[in-house]
This record gives sequence, C-alpha cells and structure tokens, in this order.
Amino acid sequence: QVQLVESGGGLVQPGGSLRLACAASEFTLDNDAIGWFRQAPGKEREGVSCVSYNGGSAYYADSVKGRFTISRDNAKNTVYLQLNSLKPEDTAVYYCATHRWNRLCVGWEYPDRFSSWGQGTQVVVSS
Repeated sequence: QVQLVESGGGLVQPGGSLRLACAASEFTLDNDAIGWFRQAPGKEREGVSCVSYNGGSAYYADSVKGRFTISRDNAKNTVYLQLNSLKPEDTAVYYCATHRWNRLCVGWEYPDRFSSWGQGTQVVVSS
C-alpha cells in the first residue's frame, strides 16, 4: 500500500514555528485533497486542516485557525503545514493522508475518509 511521508517535526518552544511537509514518491497528489491530522497521547486522532486538490480551498480546525496555514506545491508533489504561534497543546504526532473519494475536502474532519497514511512526524512544544 502506498503511503505518504511526513517530515519537519521537532522540539520547539511555545510561540515558535515549524513547517511540516507531506510528500509522495510513488504516486502524484495533484488529484487528491490532502488532510493533516494529529494525535496526542491518550487522545483520538483529530483533523487539523485540509486542502483541496488544486489548492483553491483550505479548511482548519477552530483550535488552529489563524495560526496554521496549509499549502501545496503540486510541481513538487508536496503539501505543507506551517505551524506558527505554537502552544504546548499542539504537541502531538502529525499525519497527512489523501481523501478517499473527494477532491474538495468534504467531511475532512473524519479520519476514516482518508487513506495512504504516513508514519507521522512528532511535534513537541515545550519550554
């Protein structure tokens, strides 16, 4: 099964920034809506953001709106998630995935609508 690969996580102080990347080497992403999710220890996986196949629409969870920005570069077959003004509660493993059946992020908050999950990248926000 093909998978996406996430990168860019790390340890950052509160208020800091990171840029996560989601790439595919075995298939192209330009026909897929891509979602970012996160999972903190002991919590369920939650939707963070989604971008439509052409980058024309983007959606965010209320908890990250105004701080995170999703974008995509289809020429590089990569989707990015810029994380600014990070808070300790943003600490989690971040995953990206492709929407199973819709290019416009319909129902993007629900992880079971996505596939091709990567292994995730750890983000730790701590002083």
